[in-house]
Amino acid sequence: MPRPIAWVSTTNRDGSCDNLAPHSFFTISCVSPPVVQFTSVGRKDSLRNIEDTGAFVVNLAPEPLFEQINATATDFPHGISEFDAVGVAREPSVRVKPPRVAASPVALECELHSTLRLGDSTVVFGRVVHAAVDRAVLTDGHPEVTAMRPLSRLGKDEWATIGGLREIARVPYTEWQGGEAGSTTE
Repeated sequence: MPRPIAWVSTTNRDGSCDNLAPHSFFTISCVSPPVVQFTSVGRKDSLRNIEDTGAFVVNLAPEPLFEQINATATDFPHGISEFDAVGVAREPSVRVKPPRVAASPVALECELHSTLRLGDSTVVFGRVVHAAVDRAVLTDGHPEVTAMRPLSRLGKDEWATIGGLREIARVPYTEWQGGEAGSTTE
């Protein structure tokens, strides 16, 4: 099944190395306050940096950066910046120390809320303190998925892109007729 990708940027404790890694166990945890979560399988630099500094950025992983996103999953030795090794341009964040991916259409700057250890993994919860959204991906003030072109992970070495989209309005209970939404009884 497709899983959205949190392309997480962090900075080590002394600020000498920026880390960038894709994490495909990612979702929204809470709307108010805004909290996102991703899972670090094992103890990777992303997790260590977040525990040390209390900050990270979730960058949208867009289709045009597919090869760079995949390359940042390489197990570079500790202390090597994936931004530099792979050639990903960074830009300063507004509210947190770790940089954002300059070419990402959406970046969620987060402060660490909490972590939860489960087996060999750690779930990281981050309170979103700033959302940077490129105006080019907005339609009527809302991000447009076809403009953002997010990638998702499948199994093995498989990735997915946005294919066909389906839209259907939610049915308020006051309009519910039973059975199928919008159906009428005779």
